[in-house]
Amino acid sequence: MRAVDAQWAWSPYVPSAGAPWDRRRAAHLYRRAGLGADAPTLDAALRMTPAEVVDSLFRAGPDADRFDRSAAALANATLAFNDPKRLSAAWVYRLAFTPEPLRENMTLFWHGHFATSADKVDDAKLMWRQNELLRRHALGDFKELAQRIAQDPAMLIYLDSAINRKAHPNENFARELMELFCLGEGHYSEGDVLELARCFTGWEIKNDRFRKNRYQQDTGEKCVLGVRGKWDGEDAVDVVLQQPSVELFLARKWYRYFIADEPAPSDEFLQPIAQTFREHDLETAPAIGQLLRSSWFFSEHAIARKIKSPVNLVIGMLRSLSCTTNMDQVATSLIDIGQGLFYPPNVKGWEGGRDWINSSTLLGRSNLFAKILDDKTTRFGGTTLAGYLASLDKHDAQAAIDFFESLLLAVPLDGETKRDLLQAAEQIGGDFERSLRAVLHGIVSLPQCQIA
Repeated sequence: MRAVDAQWAWSPYVPSAGAPWDRRRAAHLYRRAGLGADAPTLDAALRMTPAEVVDSLFRAGPDADRFDRSAAALANATLAFNDPKRLSAAWVYRLAFTPEPLRENMTLFWHGHFATSADKVDDAKLMWRQNELLRRHALGDFKELAQRIAQDPAMLIYLDSAINRKAHPNENFARELMELFCLGEGHYSEGDVLELARCFTGWEIKNDRFRKNRYQQDTGEKCVLGVRGKWDGEDAVDVVLQQPSVELFLARKWYRYFIADEPAPSDEFLQPIAQTFREHDLETAPAIGQLLRSSWFFSEHAIARKIKSPVNLVIGMLRSLSCTTNMDQVATSLIDIGQGLFYPPNVKGWEGGRDWINSSTLLGRSNLFAKILDDKTTRFGGTTLAGYLASLDKHDAQAAIDFFESLLLAVPLDGETKRDLLQAAEQIGGDFERSLRAVLHGIVSLPQCQIA
């Protein structure tokens, strides 16, 4: 990445003639931070300043508690089947309808960061409990989240920490705590892994809850990252979190999640975000807020610089068009196209970026939208697609194309593509609803729609 003035990049975005606060940038903000937004939400955003809109994303709306209760009831009903695949549908419901989309988006981020898969943890209750943990701390204290995830039963099972014994320390969790969760490669030694593993001996699960077995704990002195002491696991997590590489490691992951897949930014460029994170004692919200309010986030260096994940693609369409559909079908199809909720591929989570796209997943994405649009339960604003568009004063295929473009695409369509879409709609003939759904399917299947 070429040298850029980091002070300018991370200063608050101020609209200008060259970078106006318009529908394109409002949609960009919601696409990246808020899982997509419908037309009325974007209209409301344009009556506010960019900073006010970002601030609103950090606040729970008046319906948040009621929604949490209904979403929790749906999840609890699903837990009776003890089937994580069914549980995935409950999370799809949350993603699609939450009044706190930034919190839910960060819950998805942490799910990929602290990756835990139901392929190994075959207890839906434990997987959902971890999901609730991630949501609770999604925008809060990373120190607290790291401590709680270290004692989370699903994580203990997934990384074999529940069988970590004094005579034979298991290194899995210790290694991933440093390499994947907090520090990154090159910031610890193999000796640190062994010493850290000793700190977590005796941690286990009883009756689906974390507990310490003092008979299996190694109470001797350890040396972790150059610091000596008779550390327990909690002490050891604190030692790891005191390392100066923590803030840069997380800043880099947030940059890739919210701003651009590539090129990778330098440590120097990320330093202001990392510094904010550390100065706020590893509270997540101030660093994320600085990133989302920044000139860089609203610049051409960020717009259309990411490939949509399957979840971002599908949930973005549902939220942008006030769409309801068969959530079980969506959850199952997300597995098929590479991002099954509760089923990350390995402990590293989803690689993302260009890895999301190949000939098979592109076809799968198009097929998933075909299923949604063909499903008799699918509604837009509680009615047909034609009825929904009419309520927004969109009465023909051309108006529909322009409307879908403004909500769903980070890059504008060229004239030829618009003409092809219009011609496809006209060939269907008199069934206006069917022609509109064909136009929508055509747009969401375009390469341009895969870019955020």
